[in-house]
Amino acid sequence: MIPPQHNARFAASMEDILTVYARPVDPVRPLICFDEAGKELTSHTRPPQPLVPGHPVREDTEYVRHGSANLFLLCAPHLGWRHITVTAQRTARDFAHAIRDLVDVHFPAAERIVLVLDNLNTHTPAALYQSFPPDEAWRLLQKLEWHFTPLHGSWLNIAELEWAVLQRQCLDRRIPDRQTLETEVAAWVAAHNQARSPVDWRFTVQDAREKLAQVYPIPQQGSSA
Repeated sequence: MIPPQHNARFAASMEDILTVYARPVDPVRPLICFDEAGKELTSHTRPPQPLVPGHPVREDTEYVRHGSANLFLLCAPHLGWRHITVTAQRTARDFAHAIRDLVDVHFPAAERIVLVLDNLNTHTPAALYQSFPPDEAWRLLQKLEWHFTPLHGSWLNIAELEWAVLQRQCLDRRIPDRQTLETEVAAWVAAHNQARSPVDWRFTVQDAREKLAQVYPIPQQGSSA
């Protein structure tokens, strides 16, 4: 539920994101959606019993914790491309290094990268200045066009569609350590990048105005003299 006082900001941010998605594809200004999530690292206390005719795989409910890891996900929905970096933490510095890799490693030829991300407190241009010298931070900022999803509106980030598939196909099981996680995620990314399936986003500004009318504020009527 969106508080009434936030409706105007929600509507403005939502329409900004939807307008970005509706832009024509521009090879020198790639659209990149960014998101992150954690993964608990756990292992079995007893070996699971494998699948046999008449019986599914059986796992003991007891498990051993081995800490957690963070995953930064980048996806270019028009290109059918994605990349995932596994880190120990999700600090502003980790975010800044992921952004520098986006600019310098993944899309070095881009004139400007159109970046969509949520409002997590580490997802800010200031993180670049906290992590790099001013000249370097400014260089990176000149390559980025920032667009933030509204509060309670992270579903507008196409990267969340990638997370849903990744969770269902790769992460929805016990993974014991970071090395195994990196190996499994890299295999998933390679297979999906090879397929190069773009995301067909169809929800438009007009759809939002018709189907989500409740999140738009009621315009105030001006008083006549």
